[in-house]
Amino acid sequence: SSRRYYIPEDRTDHVQAQIDLIDEVLKWAGVPEHENENGEGRGNIPTKVVDVGCGIGGSSRHIANKYGCTASGITLSPYQANRGNELAKEQGLDGLTDFRVADALEMPFDDNSFDLVWSLESGEHMPDKEKFVNELFRVAMPGGRIIIVTWCHRDLEKGETGLTKKEEKLLAKINRAYYLPRWCSVDDYVKLLESKGATDIKREDWSYIIAPFWKAVIKSSLNLKSILGLAKSGFSTQRGAYAMFLMLRGFNKGLIKFGLITCTKPKQEV
Repeated sequence: SSRRYYIPEDRTDHVQAQIDLIDEVLKWAGVPEHENENGEGRGNIPTKVVDVGCGIGGSSRHIANKYGCTASGITLSPYQANRGNELAKEQGLDGLTDFRVADALEMPFDDNSFDLVWSLESGEHMPDKEKFVNELFRVAMPGGRIIIVTWCHRDLEKGETGLTKKEEKLLAKINRAYYLPRWCSVDDYVKLLESKGATDIKREDWSYIIAPFWKAVIKSSLNLKSILGLAKSGFSTQRGAYAMFLMLRGFNKGLIKFGLITCTKPKQEV
């Protein structure tokens, strides 16, 4: 079926655009909008969510509010964690959400804790993608859903052993500008999830959906950081604009993808 959802270029309500994106990703991943009237499907709406790389907690607050579930967010930034908790309090959600400083590669949660594991634009910051996926998997309940939305490089074609020298050069420049570790592809994520025995793996490239909105953001002199959550390390807007220009170049060349990946953890350990 053709998807009708896209973010138009002239959209200025950026906060709402981000919320719409969260809702569309949830829908795409098969998370129901609400429990069915007759009580069926109660098992499908999330009750305990973890937001891995939560920024100031926008996803967590929206999901907690939408489903009446609890949401725990982790970030490496004390400022973001504090701001997330303040905003939750202002919105009357502090009973449902909590934000703390923690490492996504060593989460302070027990195994099998969450029925929804959510990671929006944080995978690109993870230096060890395998460890990252292992942790997402570990804290998911059996039967729980994992959703990863992340910037990736393109999948390799059959017979390719790596990206081209030109592509590697551009990524290296972006990494320097954003302090990012090595990139991977959506394929790489899928292989890591398959190796964990993940079920119902689904993937899609949403670059074309995000592109018009994203280009508009870059053209405007808005605070890029707050909108895209991509630049989590507070740098000058001028430098940010240069980094965005590099990203856009990679994007236009088909090197950089806005990737969605979802799967469930098997009900029985494999």
